Amino acid sequence: MMNNEMTTKSALLIAFHFPPQAASSGIQRTLSFSRHLGRHGWEPMVLSAHPRAYSEQNPSQLASVPASLVVKRAFALDAKHHLGIKGRYPGMLALPDRWSTWWFGAIPAGLSLIRAHKPRLIWSTFPISTAHLIGLTLHRLTGLPWVADFRDPMLQPTYPATGLRRRLYAWIERQTIMRCKAAVFTTPSAMEACRKRFPHIAADKFHVIENGYDEDGFSRASSSAVQHAAAPASQRLVLVHSGVLYRDGRDPTPFLQAVAVLKRQGLVTASSLRIVLRAPGNLADIAGMAEQAGVADIVEVAPPVPYHQALDEMLAADGLMVFQGSLFNTQVPAKMYEYFRARRPILGLVDPAGETARLLGRAGFHDLAPADSAEAIVPILAGFVDKVRHGRAAVASEELIRSSSRQHRAGELAALFDAVTR
Repeated sequence: MMNNEMTTKSALLIAFHFPPQAASSGIQRTLSFSRHLGRHGWEPMVLSAHPRAYSEQNPSQLASVPASLVVKRAFALDAKHHLGIKGRYPGMLALPDRWSTWWFGAIPAGLSLIRAHKPRLIWSTFPISTAHLIGLTLHRLTGLPWVADFRDPMLQPTYPATGLRRRLYAWIERQTIMRCKAAVFTTPSAMEACRKRFPHIAADKFHVIENGYDEDGFSRASSSAVQHAAAPASQRLVLVHSGVLYRDGRDPTPFLQAVAVLKRQGLVTASSLRIVLRAPGNLADIAGMAEQAGVADIVEVAPPVPYHQALDEMLAADGLMVFQGSLFNTQVPAKMYEYFRARRPILGLVDPAGETARLLGRAGFHDLAPADSAEAIVPILAGFVDKVRHGRAAVASEELIRSSSRQHRAGELAALFDAVTR
């Protein structure tokens, strides 16, 4: 991706989440920037952590890393697995996070990369706060301009919970905001939450670059995709949610109760509707919720599958669902942009005041219900199923799909790099 003859500028990207790490979808943000920045005049290099620090790995992800990309994997340990006993470890060894040892390896490694490749700027990405500590240190040592990718606010109302860790996070956030050239967030509300804590900082330091979808993944998957119109009355509709669910913030219980109401009313049956909860986390726990609600014959709790298979499932579904309660009001799930690209109707189980609800509303999706109210979900779900069956449900516009691609997001980041280094 870096064979553009116009590429004369380079950037050092600092990211903990990078292949073969497999526990966070955050790898896709850095990976996509590293693949697409070259098309916009910037040659990236990546400073990441040694794979030993990753509790979960997916070596197949390494195939997505461009062969020409310079990647330096610095010494790092996970305090829980390498410095503890049976998973127990002193809290001081995990400040600001469990991977604080990465700082010791990343500083000399980063300086070596800077001497060898002479990047024009430094970019670091949260939610591993040590990444911003590394960015701060390298910025102070070299004077290179620094772009800090917060994605979401570092300080949440209930996180970090402990006093010392919260104070340390606040210090890192303050130092980062004060010294970086630009602070980037994935949603407007996340940006505004941070701006309110720093009202004396110029507004033009704060920017939004949303997440997106990777067209390459869909190019692999779409060959087996099924294109849908109105479904025959006898056909069983398939609704899919892809991703983790929680007791807090993404609790599927009210939704399952709503399905149970429609089942008792005879509006949905196991032969007319199949709901797939793909990779929800604790499979037994979620399956127990479906069993307790009496809808296990309609709701299938399914294990994780490889990424391209998950995209295949989205493309073949009749409709897609997103759960996003008030706990995550400043965030938008990364899969939303994949949902847009899949060109499928979307049912939003969301807090009406949250960023996800606003994004869906602006995009023309109005089948939205509060995630925590079964009573409110019942009519919205019934109406959504009816619209899908008769081909009347909204799908994303082509303009929305184009602007949601990760290649487009890389162009936005490259434009910010140009402005910072001008």
